[in-house]
Amino acid sequence: YFSGVKLVVETPEGTIFTYRGANITLPCYYHYEPELQTPRKIRIKWSKLREDNTKEQDVLVAAGLKHRSFGDFRGRVHLRQENEQEASLVITNLRLQDYGKYRCEVIDGLEDESSIVELEMRGVVFPYQPPRGRYRLNFHEAKKACEEQDSVIASFEQLFKSWEEGLDWCNAGWLMDGTVQYPITLPREPCGGKGMAPGLRSYGERHKNLHRFDVFCFSSTLKGKVYYLARLQKLSLEEAKQACQDDGAEIAKVGQLYAAWKFFNLDRCDAGWLSDGSIRYPIAFPRPNCGPPEPGIRSFGFPSGGKYGVYCYKMS
Repeated sequence: YFSGVKLVVETPEGTIFTYRGANITLPCYYHYEPELQTPRKIRIKWSKLREDNTKEQDVLVAAGLKHRSFGDFRGRVHLRQENEQEASLVITNLRLQDYGKYRCEVIDGLEDESSIVELEMRGVVFPYQPPRGRYRLNFHEAKKACEEQDSVIASFEQLFKSWEEGLDWCNAGWLMDGTVQYPITLPREPCGGKGMAPGLRSYGERHKNLHRFDVFCFSSTLKGKVYYLARLQKLSLEEAKQACQDDGAEIAKVGQLYAAWKFFNLDRCDAGWLSDGSIRYPIAFPRPNCGPPEPGIRSFGFPSGGKYGVYCYKMS
């Protein structure tokens, strides 16, 4: 309170859900109790809270008609102010790393109040290990590996949601908060023991430079299309990359294949190359001779040679 007047900032209590590539509005409104007779000059600041609780990331600052956006948000954010006491943030062309918690802060020179909005992206979590084999990535290499496959390193919340949806994986992987965990729906001896309840098995926080594990990556819907390139002849990896280019596309990345399977029910019982040198195929509708009875991405690892089909990705 200042001179008996209180500044109140309000944002939605529930999480806002969206997809990669969408435009989204994060609502934020403010008012005074009791209402002011004379308006005060207002400064509005939006920032994004980091998962590791380090310094917040500046998104946008506005005072009157002047506003400035920062970093990856530059040119993609603006304020929606349809009435005098609105400070909502509009983000266009959402990127995978835009998920998380945002702080709407209103400063009037006398008071400073804020409220939090949570933005969650609908997507798919998948375990990833590099061609060199199991448990080869420190935290920084793990982040880079996900980014190279059109994805980002998954958050704890994203992995937990995937576990609720049935993800079961016995290899431990890095998460965005620096912890190492893995999801188990069917308890068994090599995966923490038969006697343990289903859930996320956690190794806790690990040294980001010294310790090495796999990683859980997160991807969301695509603007383009993933497809199996129909060719009579099978291809080496280099031939596969060239064949996609000749078709006006590029060889698909692992995150793109998972997104196409998750959001567009991509279903093909033909093994094909991906950009990282792995051989995989997507099954949305399980059937005999196409792997296990559950939907999923089937993987044949990273062959050192051989000839296979290829999955391509073309921007729409």
